[in-house]
Amino acid sequence: MSTTTDPESTTTGCPVARFGRLREQAPVVDMPGLGGGPTSMVTRHDDVRAVLTDPRFRCDAETVDGAQNAMAGIFELIGIPADLDFLGRGLLTRDGADHARLRKLVSRAFTVRRVNELRPRVEAITEGLLDDVAAAGAGGATVDLVATFAYPLPIAVICELVGVPEDRRAAWGSLGRLMVAPDPERMPAAARTVVAQISELIEQRRAAPADDLVSGLIQVHDDDGDRLTEREMITMVFDIVTAGFETTAHILSKATQALLTRPEQVAALRSDPGLWPQAVHELVRTCGPVPTSLPRYAVSDVELGGVTVAGGSAVMAGLLPANFDPRTYDDPDELDVRRDTGRGEGHLGFGQGAHYCLGAALARQETEVALRALFTRFEDLSLADGDAEPSSPEPSTLGFERLTELPVRVS
Repeated sequence: MSTTTDPESTTTGCPVARFGRLREQAPVVDMPGLGGGPTSMVTRHDDVRAVLTDPRFRCDAETVDGAQNAMAGIFELIGIPADLDFLGRGLLTRDGADHARLRKLVSRAFTVRRVNELRPRVEAITEGLLDDVAAAGAGGATVDLVATFAYPLPIAVICELVGVPEDRRAAWGSLGRLMVAPDPERMPAAARTVVAQISELIEQRRAAPADDLVSGLIQVHDDDGDRLTEREMITMVFDIVTAGFETTAHILSKATQALLTRPEQVAALRSDPGLWPQAVHELVRTCGPVPTSLPRYAVSDVELGGVTVAGGSAVMAGLLPANFDPRTYDDPDELDVRRDTGRGEGHLGFGQGAHYCLGAALARQETEVALRALFTRFEDLSLADGDAEPSSPEPSTLGFERLTELPVRVS
């Protein structure tokens, strides 16, 4: 039996601390329902990994007896209109062969080779944006790093990869912000605008193919429509673009804030730039953009950490509390760019198993390129409030807590 939580324990205070209290309270805790049915969160690292990799937990509620689909509740919360409910049938809500079919169609755009080929372009976009940051911050002026750098970079990269024209990208940025700061009154128009843009782009690429993801998906659809429907194509583009910039923008802003409040970590990276790839893993662990997975559904009774999760119930994998679990990490609340990740990434920030983040390699590359360039170019980079070197950094600079702005000075 899971433990019931106080709703305020997940909505107030430092995110690392509040999710940590839940983790130490119990391995499985009850959470507010998202779709009308009961929902639990698994809190500890090994159990979270198990949920992410165990086929007894499915992402598609329609395949599980007694499960109530939580996506309807999530869509209602953020304001996605009913006529666009098919957007809730993306990769993250598919299982087995159905999921593998869709993932295979798009995975070629995110191979290590393809991501490495993108690096020069990521570096060029980064340098151009840093030129803008330098100009805006001349003479000690305050610059908002979220608006000038953390958001524009990943939007430009993912939109170029997918094929979204530059003059259409502002609508995607607006949509992304509404998805993390819901406004149900504004969302319907924003979502319909983006879906209309995707449909228009598909028609344009059908007439004049280009070297981008949309053109590739069109070829698959037109050659073999049984493998990819029109709605699946729209949903896939929608998911890839929104996930591809919102999460990376969060990491860039939170990681910058975290590093600027820990000058000894910045000094380590400047003295040994070879630490950057390793540091990115640690930054994703501590500043990850997603606190929990979407709900999964137990196909039968499953025991986790001595607690029985009933068949048909909805379960969220607690990525944030798992990444700070002292059972797995030494001094988990400390950001340490020299931390040995061991085998693999050493964290669950990108998930695990069949639904591991499709764009993880691209997100890591963007994070490394952007932060390395930022801290290399601006040796005097500091938080605008002057509190860049506190004796004891606030723990709220780590964990899931989105920044709407990050005022800094670059000189």
